[in-house]
Amino acid sequence: MSGIIGYIGNKRVVPVLLEGLQRLQYRGYDSAGLAVMKDGSLTIRRATGKIRNLEDVIRLNPLDGTCGIGETRWATHGAPTEENAHPHRDCHGKVAVVHNGIIENYMELKQELAEEGHVFTTETDTEVIAHLIEKYLDRPSLGSAPVTLDDAVRTAVQRLTGSFALAIMSASDANKIVAVRQGPPAVIGLGKNEYLVASDVPAILYHTRDLFFLADGDIAVLTPNGVKLMDFQGEPVTRRVQHISWDPILAEKGGFKHFTLKEIYEQPRAVRDTALGRVSPETGQIFLDEMEITEDEFRSFREIKIVAAGTSRHAGLAGKIMLERLARVPTEVDYASEFRYRDPLVDSRTLTMLITQSGETADTIAGQREAQAKGSKTLAICNVLGGMVPREANGTIYTHAGPEIGVGSTKTFTAQLIGLYLFAVYLGQLRSLIPPAVSKELLSELTMLPRQLEYVLQKDEEYEELARHFDRAADFLFLGRGVHFPVALEGALKMKKVSYIHAEAYPAGELKHGPIALITEGLPVVVMATCDGKSADSRLRYERTVSNIKEAKARGAVIVALVTEGDREVQDMADHLITLPQTNEYLSAVLEVIPLQLLAYHIAVLRGCDVDQPRNLAKSVTVE
Repeated sequence: MSGIIGYIGNKRVVPVLLEGLQRLQYRGYDSAGLAVMKDGSLTIRRATGKIRNLEDVIRLNPLDGTCGIGETRWATHGAPTEENAHPHRDCHGKVAVVHNGIIENYMELKQELAEEGHVFTTETDTEVIAHLIEKYLDRPSLGSAPVTLDDAVRTAVQRLTGSFALAIMSASDANKIVAVRQGPPAVIGLGKNEYLVASDVPAILYHTRDLFFLADGDIAVLTPNGVKLMDFQGEPVTRRVQHISWDPILAEKGGFKHFTLKEIYEQPRAVRDTALGRVSPETGQIFLDEMEITEDEFRSFREIKIVAAGTSRHAGLAGKIMLERLARVPTEVDYASEFRYRDPLVDSRTLTMLITQSGETADTIAGQREAQAKGSKTLAICNVLGGMVPREANGTIYTHAGPEIGVGSTKTFTAQLIGLYLFAVYLGQLRSLIPPAVSKELLSELTMLPRQLEYVLQKDEEYEELARHFDRAADFLFLGRGVHFPVALEGALKMKKVSYIHAEAYPAGELKHGPIALITEGLPVVVMATCDGKSADSRLRYERTVSNIKEAKARGAVIVALVTEGDREVQDMADHLITLPQTNEYLSAVLEVIPLQLLAYHIAVLRGCDVDQPRNLAKSVTVE
């Protein structure tokens, strides 16, 4: 997993590449490097660690030009050393390649090329690509015209097995960048007399908002005169150009210490924008984006399969409860990485939902294709316009959260919950299960949610003070029932990801079935104990959760309880109380996650952790 960038135009290329790499650093930060073309000659600079180390190398040993490629790397083959950093070269230093992905047959190709006299200097799979392109560049041309870089690349990629997004340059065919996609994402930016390729949109936003995503099997040839598209057989293809509405400033920290904190504070806007134009509180109607799935088909689905990974899967678990309660459709939630390997039972009567921030998660794409191959229609919940998952889906509910840079997803989760809430209400209405008065109430509560989120965020100083009690904790336990259990899972995941503290989450009712053995004197136990006060079910869940709090407290736990304002029962037994505004059971999950995100954030800061770029992690898992 890595972030790649390429630029050709009339600007000085090094600042453009370094800026792009900074915006892609969330995709990997073990090492970084760039290659620049000037006067028909390739020059390369590389460094281990983060981009600032590469900047130091370039400051001491400058280079210049108007055409170049770069990469920030998350190691898959070979240790994160300068030798293994990208770009990689051929034997003569005339071909430079940056690569996001994994070449599965690289050992076979490496042996073949070595027997032909190629000399390898790294442990990576990527170096094989450079030597393979060199091989085909050096072959005799069939006619009078010399072999071009795009010819050589097209021949080389047909021999590669695995996943790869590539940007390639060659001194033998200067002033040209060839980009390739087979699996991981690649987006082409179309500026004024300048063209870019990158792994993600934020890397090119300051240069252009006009872009298109490459599809699997696409090759793009970037020159000062424009972009030419073809498939692996050399046949011309076209892709729809899109105009991205994201303001580039959304990808900046905006005065916050970390992207993660900024994105936590953006959640009221993310919720508001995701619901904007889709709800009518006056009539109780919901308007989804136009899609290929008809209302009759939505009514006829007998089951729903939700396929997602990480934070998106936690949102899916909350969505399962919404869909089953509001629309009465049996719903299962699968790990994307497991779905296709268990020969899932799906057919034309199954709706498969894919939840993904980027739309490029490799496991989720594989699950989508497995479901489609079995005849299932697919519906995506995605934040990125033009990602692979929404492109291949029969319909998409876009979450308008804006670019998310922090590796520990925050506003992604809340926006996905809103997308699922909207769909559950919509489906319940289609199936005539939600009376108009109830619809109006559900949507009215949704319109109030952004203000309630702002109120919760105003109490951040309380969460920061709370963090001072736990920054030296070795373990955390999170508990919740019903829709609150996925929030507990998400709270534990955030604690693990950004603070490196071991954390577990369980349904509160499972406490006596084993996890209670983990409780020792002083263990922090965070309990979701809100209650909407409207239904007997909610009250019963609350009472059972109160019982679990008593059990944990009796064994020496330090209780951190999230409760609804006005709660009197829990406040007498909790060591620390977090009060939240009253809303319905489903939307309370959105309110609950904010303090958990901020608690994990502040603990991580106190522990000196790299909040935006936790160790060993990258933002989008684009390879299996």
